[in-house]
Amino acid sequence: MTPVVAAYGIVSAIVLLWLVLRLARNPRNTALRSVTALVACLAIAFPFGAAADMGAHVLGLPPMISRLVQHGLLLVGVYSLVCFFLFSARERAAARRRAGWYAIPLLAAEAVLVVAALATPVSVRTNDQSVPSVAVFFIAADVFMAIGFAAAAVWAHRYAREAVGRLARGLRIAAIGLVAIVVANCLFVPAIVVTLLYDVGATDDSGSAGTALGAFAATFLLMPGVLLFLLGVTYPAVATRLGAMRIWWRHRRLHRQLAPLWTVLHSQFPDDALDRVPAAPWRDAFRLRGTHRRYYRRVVECRDGLVRISPYLTQTDDAADLPSRLKQALGAHAAGEPAPTKAIPVALPAGEGLDADVRELVRLARGLATRGAG
Repeated sequence: MTPVVAAYGIVSAIVLLWLVLRLARNPRNTALRSVTALVACLAIAFPFGAAADMGAHVLGLPPMISRLVQHGLLLVGVYSLVCFFLFSARERAAARRRAGWYAIPLLAAEAVLVVAALATPVSVRTNDQSVPSVAVFFIAADVFMAIGFAAAAVWAHRYAREAVGRLARGLRIAAIGLVAIVVANCLFVPAIVVTLLYDVGATDDSGSAGTALGAFAATFLLMPGVLLFLLGVTYPAVATRLGAMRIWWRHRRLHRQLAPLWTVLHSQFPDDALDRVPAAPWRDAFRLRGTHRRYYRRVVECRDGLVRISPYLTQTDDAADLPSRLKQALGAHAAGEPAPTKAIPVALPAGEGLDADVRELVRLARGLATRGAG
């Protein structure tokens, strides 16, 4: 098993698990069901293809039946890809009609595969395309897959021009992968014909890949094309998740940086705490949403505390001295001294928005930490 083939099996299994989890949250999404069915066919077909390559029996069935299951699933996967674009671009009723028409060549191709597989002697290797029945088997599969992937590549490229951002990039990557797959399937057909006419497969178990043309198509087009397609399909969601992880990491870091300021203010004004507790604290601690909630809560509590302590702050234009003045004000409040003034603005940001506000709070928190406040 080559590294590219192993990567195909691993990536398809990982992508299938991810899609199943998404489908469980949105089971009525027809387009998502279609792409999940595609990846499921790719993933399930992999072990049957590996068993056929090794000439192993699966559940007592001969290797050629494993080859039939593999390619039968691959053809269903291609049909699922066609349905994905149909249900993504058309109304449900129109998409169902077009999907019905595309099912006709699928059934015809599957019938050819079944007849060819049953006509192949048990002693024949599943990749020996010098045998007419095996050659017909692979030609039918490659022609159907080339047509289906070509249609999908055209649609993916068309939608990429209309889309923006991550979706557009993902569709372009998927289109490139689909084009590579189509070219590979188109090259496999003449390679099979060469194998059949010149009997080059009689001593070689690699089928059309045993020819220079077939080997090139399999190594540099088919497997990389499948990996690129899977990457393109998952790219928008993965990029979105990575962006969410970056925000989560920044909020987590800022939450910790605000700790010195929040600690001293919370000790003086514990009644300002937002005491809403999640239903499942342990699970909430590991969720992205829990980190965001704690971060926003700490920002609000810091601002509320500064409003409460501001009457004790002495007026000055020296912003750099604010940590020291805050420390003195906290001492005066703890001693029960009366507030000399009314509430005043504290640590006002230079810009607008929450980010600018948090930057000022972090600057103040660092100043307190440097002076050993708390």
